[in-house]
Amino acid sequence: MRFKLNDYQTIKVEIKDRVGWITMNRPEVRNAFDERMIADIHKAVDILSADNDVRAMVVTGEGTVFSAGADIDWMKRMGQLGFEENFQDALKLAYMFDAIARSPKPSIARVNGAAIGGGTGLVSSCDVAIADHKAFFSFSEVKIGLVPGCIGPYVVRKVGQSRSRELFITGRRISAEEADRYNLVNKVAEEGKLNEEVDVILKALLTSGPVAIDAAKRLVRDVPQLSREEYIKYTANMIAELRTGPEGQEGTKAFLEKRKPKWSN
Repeated sequence: MRFKLNDYQTIKVEIKDRVGWITMNRPEVRNAFDERMIADIHKAVDILSADNDVRAMVVTGEGTVFSAGADIDWMKRMGQLGFEENFQDALKLAYMFDAIARSPKPSIARVNGAAIGGGTGLVSSCDVAIADHKAFFSFSEVKIGLVPGCIGPYVVRKVGQSRSRELFITGRRISAEEADRYNLVNKVAEEGKLNEEVDVILKALLTSGPVAIDAAKRLVRDVPQLSREEYIKYTANMIAELRTGPEGQEGTKAFLEKRKPKWSN
């Protein structure tokens, strides 16, 4: 499936060399979220996830900012509505993050600038985050009497409970280097090398088995929630399925024959 430019109002989507690129395209408001962008990103993720020709996704922002978080006008509109309307609206945001995190396709956040609030949630829901050296991050929700609710599960998984407590209650700004130390991002790119660092990760992903990548994502997500007896059986079952599946069979055969597996071609 391919995308048309008029399919989306707030993002740009293109597929290049088996990689789906989602670019938030509201630079006039620093790529801030509103209900339209949430729906657009979720739709794009679902379509890319179902496309067998797509092997990975990259999420980034147009211009010099990744995302400034919630759009002010959107927040104003929601503030005038009741609990149920706000609950349904927040569910859409939560499911968007979940769609990225649970996608069978590996995802990279190309953090080209500031990532604030929900923007940092996008970073956290991706599998890998590469940040420009000038990027910075903040969970600023408490400054306006809110909390990083829908993004919380993904941030806590990335940085842990202790650091999340500090960042959530202070709302302080952290640099790309600090985000790297906290495991919020996986790599900080030197000046002018952001695309180069993203390409390094993409090349690694494209030489890995797509079925195995999906299984690896599920392994990391599911095992911490399982008991000892459950994870012993869960992991043994996963290995048995992969060994006997077509991708595992091809990978093993390619290794023994000293050639690249078919998915690398």
